[in-house]
Amino acid sequence: MYRSWLEVSLEQIAANFRAIRKVVGPSITVMPVVKADAYRHGAVEVSRTLENAGARWLAVSNAGEGIALRESGITARILVMADFLPANRPLFLDYDLTPAIHSLEGIRDYDTLAVRAGKRAPFHLKLDTGMGRLGTRATASEILDTLSACRAARLEGLMSHFASAPNYTSPQTDEQIATFAAVLQHLRNAGVNPEFHHLCSTVPIAYSRREAWGNLVRPGHAIYGYVSPAKGDAPPCVLDVKPALVWKATVLEVKDVPAGAAIGYGGIHTTAKPSRIAILGAGYADGYPHRLSNKGRVLVKGQTVPIIGAVSMDVTTIDVTGIDIAPGDPVVLLGESIDAQQIARVAGTISYSVLCGISSRVARLYV
Repeated sequence: MYRSWLEVSLEQIAANFRAIRKVVGPSITVMPVVKADAYRHGAVEVSRTLENAGARWLAVSNAGEGIALRESGITARILVMADFLPANRPLFLDYDLTPAIHSLEGIRDYDTLAVRAGKRAPFHLKLDTGMGRLGTRATASEILDTLSACRAARLEGLMSHFASAPNYTSPQTDEQIATFAAVLQHLRNAGVNPEFHHLCSTVPIAYSRREAWGNLVRPGHAIYGYVSPAKGDAPPCVLDVKPALVWKATVLEVKDVPAGAAIGYGGIHTTAKPSRIAILGAGYADGYPHRLSNKGRVLVKGQTVPIIGAVSMDVTTIDVTGIDIAPGDPVVLLGESIDAQQIARVAGTISYSVLCGISSRVARLYV
């Protein structure tokens, strides 16, 4: 009944979470990242699964994502990592969301808001240790001065984010760790000891970069079964996770075409011999990368076959010469022997983009 759909294994999501906890050990809190609709796996269902598996924290990008989880019954702590817009700040108190604040001014404003509401307001302060995106570059002394004036806002966590974690040929990650550690130590020397300190996502976990773990880690990609390959002299990967998602499309039509037939927009493919083609019910409006035109591959009854012609908005054409296939049959676009990293290499992008690019019009089925 679907033109295109995802089959998401919630048990695999839970297994990946358990694998991460096993690597980091019981003394370190694991905060799965479920932003972008859980990398398009479905934030509500994935969050319920993770909460049932023991997750005490979840991370999202914006207040709206956090509110959607609260309204679906999620009770775990939720860190909102990239949304501290003035108009949204009351929502953090209303929905028991924890903001990542990126400036000293933001701390002062949040404290004022919390005093007016008569509520205690925990927050995590993000440092820009070299990423050059969100985060304060204030000195430790300036941070202490701001914290000392707070009446209701409370520093619960100190955090940062790595720019080049998979790149072991660059000193940037070590430099970021050192910068973060210096600020944290300065705060501790002054009697300010945040309960959580955290910098890393999947890669430093997978390659045992323990000095980057702090006492909380924020895996995203690994929750969904992926670890980016490292560059340079990296230690072995110690994290065993598996993809939790299979993306399928239905065959809409099968037909025979002669040699010399032009296929799709612009006629960018011409058949070299009489061929059988199948048209699939998925295209770039579903998030299937247009850059796979004339060079991607899909899985048909255990065989990989080529995409021919341009990936269109709603359909994609494949060469099924010699394969017994009919309208209504399923074809695997992503999953089994074709993972998001393989697709990304062909499309000239990254696996995160492949997963997060899957459109909301693609049905989600949970298995």
